[in-house]
Amino acid sequence: MKRREAEGKHVSDEQHGRERWLVSYSDFITLLFAFFVVMYAISTLNEGKYRVLSDSLVSAFRHERIVSPAGNVIAPLTPLPHSGPHALPRPADLARVQREQELKGLASKIADALHPLVQTGQVRLAQTPRGLAVEINASVLFAPAQAMLQPASITALQAVAQVLADADNAVQVEGHTDNVPIGTPQYPSNWELASARASAVVRLFIASGVAAGRLTAISLADNRPVESNDSSDGRARNRRVTLLILADAASGQDGGRASEAMVP
Repeated sequence: MKRREAEGKHVSDEQHGRERWLVSYSDFITLLFAFFVVMYAISTLNEGKYRVLSDSLVSAFRHERIVSPAGNVIAPLTPLPHSGPHALPRPADLARVQREQELKGLASKIADALHPLVQTGQVRLAQTPRGLAVEINASVLFAPAQAMLQPASITALQAVAQVLADADNAVQVEGHTDNVPIGTPQYPSNWELASARASAVVRLFIASGVAAGRLTAISLADNRPVESNDSSDGRARNRRVTLLILADAASGQDGGRASEAMVP
């Protein structure tokens, strides 16, 4: 009996010894499964956060209103071009948005400085592909066929110069005329008249604190009309000085005609 019991015990120990690795293997598989579950959960959470961030940015750049969890409305930004459904903004796009926001701030300050003239339609602010265009009717600045600034216009231009002096944008001052020939000894053609008028505004800006290196005087004469010269009202609109506040240093012309989308 004792021998049989010893043999049975020996067999049982051998059997348990052979099966013991199954316990370790099962523990290892369980731990490995738990590890992959945790990793999957973490990766899913990060992906969800990424998608929330990406969708929020894309919505912002599409001018959609975004509501934060606290219920606060986040102001929309200027839309970015070529944004995919989950595309994150590039640094160049963010810089462009910042410049556009700065231009909008300048537009608001200039509109306040020239508020009475804006109300009467003698000053117009418009967005162009190159920046902000401030169109000032020539009758506000000059006497007919003259290029000397009238005293009443100097104060208004000095207020604009104070706004520009605090910025760093390049400014092109464009002189425009109608198509009626002038032909005086002082101004043989509309080219000279438009150039003298643009230069007069540039000189006042420099005297008011705007850096000369940022300013350019351009004569366009009657080559960029915004209205037909067949009527007196159209010719009056075409006689103007346009301040083109550039958004960046890009070269090339925008056609000389500002889009009619008014800057808020």
